[in-house]
Amino acid sequence: MVVATSQETAEDPATVRPMRADARRNHARLVAEARAAFAAYGADASLEDVARRAGVGIGTLYRHFPNRHALLGAVFADAVSDLLARARELLDDPQPCTALVTWLRAIITHAGEYRGLSRALMSATRDDASALARCSGPMHEAGSALLARAQSAGAVRPDVSIGDLLQLTNAIALAAEETPEEPELADRLLTLTLRGLKA
Repeated sequence: MVVATSQETAEDPATVRPMRADARRNHARLVAEARAAFAAYGADASLEDVARRAGVGIGTLYRHFPNRHALLGAVFADAVSDLLARARELLDDPQPCTALVTWLRAIITHAGEYRGLSRALMSATRDDASALARCSGPMHEAGSALLARAQSAGAVRPDVSIGDLLQLTNAIALAAEETPEEPELADRLLTLTLRGLKA
């Protein structure tokens, strides 16, 4: 299971030419500054500010990342790598349902690091060509394996799909983001959701 690297999220890997050293440095600086900006100001942070902080012009940013979703995809790629590694670890958990819940909680935690990411991820599911959608492919694969174990154990209804679960998880993360004064809201909503999924 391979997740796209941040360089690959901006373009189709089959058409990506090796970058020159200065282009690689610009790319890395843009991703680092975007990560900081999205964490501080949310997914709608100014791309002009990201470019300025990276020491490049806005044209250079758009050459690397043709749109905001491409840049979000590059930033989210690191979180995806962590979540995929966590999913692989949880495949050995003797309690499949607990493993699935643990992974879904981790997704909510990661989404909460960037205000607006949950909304962007939900909209990306309607555009298979977007960089965020390419990030979500490996997530669906990893989540499907955890869900299948929980279903085989009889803990989750067989008609539940990983797509539905991830959409619900993103919706919960979005609700938690909109209600910061209730830190327990995400866990409460996830618990209620999972009760409805039990076999």
